[in-house]
Amino acid sequence: MRIILHWLLNTVAILMAAYVLPGVHVDGFIPALIAAVVLAVVNALLKPVLVILTLPITIVTLGLFLLVINALLILLVSALVPGFVVDGFLSALLFSIVLSIVNAVLHQIESKD
Repeated sequence: MRIILHWLLNTVAILMAAYVLPGVHVDGFIPALIAAVVLAVVNALLKPVLVILTLPITIVTLGLFLLVINALLILLVSALVPGFVVDGFLSALLFSIVLSIVNAVLHQIESKD
């Protein structure tokens, strides 16, 4: 039950971030929900591998390269999910940052209940 709540919170975060950023377009709730699920799967499967492969550059950049990895994963999800469109790398990078902030706020509100 908790995983469904997290997916719904991520869906709301995707919708809110898409509303704020001009380079991100979501056609509705269902594409945002699918994007949240696909993003969770991509983050669970691909992100750890990419983080390990890019560990030297991540250390040199003091962790800032993780933002690049997040942006690339968001572009991948954008290519996989119809109805979820990210215009370019900069939009994906900004979307990654806004999504992280909105997710943190929503999960903080959820954990207080």
